[in-house]
Amino acid sequence: MAQVVATKLLHNSFIGNGSLNKQIEKIKPCGRINPCHHRVLSVTARRAVTEVVPVIPEDIPKIGEQIYDSQQILRKGDSSVGVWSKPIVKRKTKIVCTIGPSTDTKEMIWKLAEAGMNVARLNMSHGDHASHQKVIDLVKEYNAQSKDNVIAIMLDTKGPEVRSGDLPQPVNLASGQEFTFTIKRGVGTADCVSVNYDDFVNDVEAGDMLLVDGGMMSLLVKSKTEDSVKCEVVDGGELKSRRHLNVRGKSATLPSITEKDWDDIKFGVDNQVDFYAVSFVKDAEVIHELKNYLKSCGADIQVIPKIESADSIPNLHSIITASDGAMVARGDLGAELPIEEVPLLQEEIIRTCRSMGKAVIVATNMLESMIVHPTPTRAEVSDIAIAVREGADAVMLSGETAHGKFPLKAVNVMHTVSLRTESSIMSGGTVSSLNQAFKNHVSEMFAYHATSMSNTLGTSIVVFTRTSSMAVLLSHYRPNGTIFAFTDDKRVQQKLALYQGVCPIYMEFADDAEETFAKALVVLKNQGLMKEGEHVALLQSGRQPIWRFQSTHNIQVRKV
Repeated sequence: MAQVVATKLLHNSFIGNGSLNKQIEKIKPCGRINPCHHRVLSVTARRAVTEVVPVIPEDIPKIGEQIYDSQQILRKGDSSVGVWSKPIVKRKTKIVCTIGPSTDTKEMIWKLAEAGMNVARLNMSHGDHASHQKVIDLVKEYNAQSKDNVIAIMLDTKGPEVRSGDLPQPVNLASGQEFTFTIKRGVGTADCVSVNYDDFVNDVEAGDMLLVDGGMMSLLVKSKTEDSVKCEVVDGGELKSRRHLNVRGKSATLPSITEKDWDDIKFGVDNQVDFYAVSFVKDAEVIHELKNYLKSCGADIQVIPKIESADSIPNLHSIITASDGAMVARGDLGAELPIEEVPLLQEEIIRTCRSMGKAVIVATNMLESMIVHPTPTRAEVSDIAIAVREGADAVMLSGETAHGKFPLKAVNVMHTVSLRTESSIMSGGTVSSLNQAFKNHVSEMFAYHATSMSNTLGTSIVVFTRTSSMAVLLSHYRPNGTIFAFTDDKRVQQKLALYQGVCPIYMEFADDAEETFAKALVVLKNQGLMKEGEHVALLQSGRQPIWRFQSTHNIQVRKV
């Protein structure tokens, strides 16, 4: 069920007791109407405090596909920030949901899609191929039935995780207590447990800090033998079976793609997933290896490295250059590096991806409290807003939707916070990254100027693509209006579901350009995505020409 943002206007004393309608009457049209009927409004500034109130599905009627008229921001918020008047505005930041025991049924996947899920994530650290096959089939069934929405599928590899072995029962560790990790198999006592990594002893040294589950417990390495590491508990807690282990400031000397990962990757190729999220990538060689394998299989699957190891940071630029994007995996990143570095690294990773036109996802602990609570902490709300303001293409839910008690409410909160935050950062007529506009291809120049034109006129953008490249370029420039990307390729439609501001629509193309343009505008009107009389910027450009010569590019303004 779709969500809206409810805002509450708290008037200061100088506003008086007049009604909201009287305040709106202060907004008067001024100046001449241009040929595109773009209305310029004069706005009387007034102070207001905007309070964001998440709304659960039961509170509102269904309003379609997470869309609302942009005038609501003016009516319900602070009009002093300016007016962007015309287009119906969809949420631009995409939502990745991890599917697990709480959400792996047909009913829940349908509800997640209606609530705002754009990408379904399969966490290969849990479950087997049979359980993941069930989810893939359900998502594909949804895509086949849905006329105006699409869900992409992301397969997230387990990677070379170092974990403790099985324990007959949980062990309570107290500060100051001695505890031993051993590479011997099958050990599980009150003072010693096995580790699944044979080189564990070689990777650690006396004085290293060993973290359990990303820092839920910590142990100081005191000494080691040929097969054991003796530690002193610093921060205690309950140690359970198969807990994740990190060494602060170090990465395990394991290959980024394990035998299990290759088996899972082949499973993804067979099922034509849209994205791989690759765990613990340390350098670009891993990405090249995977891409070469996918090329040999003829598989069109994008590769998203998870930036979560200490070794990946020095190689960040080359990793992202070789990839189709990046995921800021803050859990392990904050375990292997000092936690105070994580916000700065998040900003740097987002900035690097944006500068290269690559997709970027912010993940881990975004609404962690909603695994067990129906409402988020205020810090979690701010965390989502910061990711949106920094320019992330997508924000991700992990345990919140995989095994949490309130998966739909978590998606709804992420939707409302993203939507409200986006409404406060519309850029007017300016476009970021001017210096990038003419760098590589004439298409980039046209993407830049189409964005500038649509922002100035207050319109959305329509583009036709068979490769996704032009829609991705437009997403890079972050236009205020929605990018309606029409494609006649289902795989391209699903791929575009991850990119910020892009609404991918599947439609068969006619041989005649004008016939296709007219058909597209009818589709937008019938789906409630545009209103009759509204204008739209229509862009014809890109590396693969459709209905044009290779050397011809153009931008038009059409009326619905």
